[in-house]
Amino acid sequence: MTTVPIKGVVSSDDDAEVYEFFGYSTVTPSAVKDALSTANGQNIVAEINSPGGDVFAGSEIYTALKNYTGNVEVDIVGLAASAASVIAMAGDTIKISPTAQLMIHRASTVSQGNADDLSSDLQGLNSTDQSIANVYVQRTGLDPQTVMQMMAKETYINAKDAVEQGFADEMMFADQPAKVTNMMSPLMLSNQAISKIKSLLTKVKEKPKETNSQTSDQLRSHKLAILFKKEGN
Repeated sequence: MTTVPIKGVVSSDDDAEVYEFFGYSTVTPSAVKDALSTANGQNIVAEINSPGGDVFAGSEIYTALKNYTGNVEVDIVGLAASAASVIAMAGDTIKISPTAQLMIHRASTVSQGNADDLSSDLQGLNSTDQSIANVYVQRTGLDPQTVMQMMAKETYINAKDAVEQGFADEMMFADQPAKVTNMMSPLMLSNQAISKIKSLLTKVKEKPKETNSQTSDQLRSHKLAILFKKEGN
């Protein structure tokens, strides 16, 4: 059985290099599709520990898993939050570690512009929320209004509750004692920060090779400046 890792930030193929620039683990639609292609119809285990990320990249990964010809077992081994919780719903069977968590919430974005722009973004967010809720409802059989309320409250769901509510089929190691550890999700980058980093990466790639060894300190300073919002235009 082939293991397909769903680890780190869920990112579009275009944005993955930005997260990797800061040393983040990422999972992209292309990486998952490549893994599925290699598995060649054999049964797979999609192992999830992810804080989520790009909702549309998550949708693409969810769809790829649903379309896969072999059996898909999802093992939630850490955190399946936000877009990663949607990906988890693609499993033919969903198992969750006793120390793991799901987290579901409403979609979010950064918006600017005039009233029409903001209204359009609001409509898009509401539509996205409904699409996500439909996936949870289809999997769990819960009432749509109940699911929307859980999303609005940004609900964390432990292993026991996940099984009872239908988000998972069974708890892993149910007959063994659990050891609980704490974890924190990595920082999610804004679209503005991603754009700045892409510009910086382009500049670095364009520099002559002989100067690359002299830029490590500058790169480190740029990284810190962007993270703490001190980077100029």
